[in-house]
Amino acid sequence: MKCWLTLFLGAAALVGTEASRSSDKPPFSQAPAPKNRLANGFSYIQETLAEGPWSIQVIRIRRDRTDLGIHVLLGGGDHLGVATLSSQASTFLRARGQALAALNGDFFARGGPCLGDPEGLCLRDGEFISAPNGKSAFWMGPDRSLHLGPVVSLLSMIAPDGTSLAIGLNEERQERPVLFTAAVGHRTPPANGTECLLIAEAGTVLPIRPGLRSTFRLQSVHSGGNTLIPTNGVVLSLPVVHEIPSSQTVPGSLWTLSTETRPDLKNTPTALGGGPALLKDGQPTLFQSSDARHPRSAIGWNAEFFFLVQVDGRQRGFSVGMSLAELAAHFARLGCTDALNLDGGGSSTLWARGQVMNTPCEGSERPMGNALIITLEPSAVEPR
Repeated sequence: MKCWLTLFLGAAALVGTEASRSSDKPPFSQAPAPKNRLANGFSYIQETLAEGPWSIQVIRIRRDRTDLGIHVLLGGGDHLGVATLSSQASTFLRARGQALAALNGDFFARGGPCLGDPEGLCLRDGEFISAPNGKSAFWMGPDRSLHLGPVVSLLSMIAPDGTSLAIGLNEERQERPVLFTAAVGHRTPPANGTECLLIAEAGTVLPIRPGLRSTFRLQSVHSGGNTLIPTNGVVLSLPVVHEIPSSQTVPGSLWTLSTETRPDLKNTPTALGGGPALLKDGQPTLFQSSDARHPRSAIGWNAEFFFLVQVDGRQRGFSVGMSLAELAAHFARLGCTDALNLDGGGSSTLWARGQVMNTPCEGSERPMGNALIITLEPSAVEPR
């Protein structure tokens, strides 16, 4: 059964409420919403397929609607953290646009000193939040073109003597140096080793962005972590095995940050990791998969539309979830040429215009580290 409906702007945008929905009924009534200027670009479908059984939620937007934006959310708002999808979407600043729909994002750190850190690539409004891990990722170019593929981090910090250190970004520091920005919070996590407080030189763009080389001046050196991260600088955290000569840590010395990636993501506003890729250029991809069915979340697109897709699971008699192969086949049925799997299981959640549209398998929303959100851009939002 399919129920196509248009989501629209207005005080009563959703037909029906979360409280009145039973687990065996779609979350919308059968009556279509009134037509308006969003009708040609933004729509919702709830599918109930007996073969699973499966309950599937789909948000579809037209790619030629430049007033509809695709952005990244973080669990901590402007920094790393965890929060439910409802909380993340509802606190989206209206000055940045009107929140229409959202889907949980990449896998993330569920504990440790960098709670909520995305496992892979994350760019939020051009800001480099998390480095790519070499796995598949989605990104939107400055011209709104959509891309899918593996992204490799070439991030490095170049010391005054020319020594180049491969670095991580806003993640739990283990064996390699890590660069911490204000996106991780006010202070660096506790850690052994040395931390270099670096202040941006004139002309350096902050927050840091991909595909650039930036110059920083060393202000001070600290030990033990918990270093205050300035708004006009960054902190380079070095484990004991990467201690550098004292001649390189003289206050006033210049360091160079390179935020290169392969492929080059310079000027990219939005990117999010995940995996595996399900479809690429109209063809199924080769990914390791089992027949295990779980709740799933994924994104996909073709030349005309961009899709947010959520499949409920682990609920016998209602929706059992999909294997990755079944999910790829469903995106092919939707007409997608490209599709990327995201975090699933208890994280799998789809939100639209004020409420969760699916039935999370754990009975309630799970706090998550990041998400994708569809917005009506600020220039298109009419005053009330």
